[in-house]
Amino acid sequence: MKRFPSVKKSADYQRAYQRGKSRANDCLAVYVFPNGMEGNRLGISCSKKIGNSVVRHGLARKLREIFRRNKNLKQGLDIIVVVRKASASADYRKIERAYLELCSRHHILEEEETDGAMAEF
Repeated sequence: MKRFPSVKKSADYQRAYQRGKSRANDCLAVYVFPNGMEGNRLGISCSKKIGNSVVRHGLARKLREIFRRNKNLKQGLDIIVVVRKASASADYRKIERAYLELCSRHHILEEEETDGAMAEF
């Protein structure tokens, strides 16, 4: 099984915080900084102010799944997500909308390739 592409080193977080671009809404703050690699990496910062361990780890799992499902991003970026208190009571869909809105405001969302025909489900 492949490892999840995550930011692990404190220096990488600091670089994104200090030199990256940031956008925020009521649920999340997202910092983006080029990492010089082929793919994207996700870093999650969730303070104890958000809630207990169960709440924080639940939010981290939701964010990793949102990152995994939404691959239509420009590549070569470190994406640091700082969880805000409003996320603790938010459901999956609200957090996903907040994440995608911030990615759109960062201009890192790539348009989906379509051949003019709508997919029918």
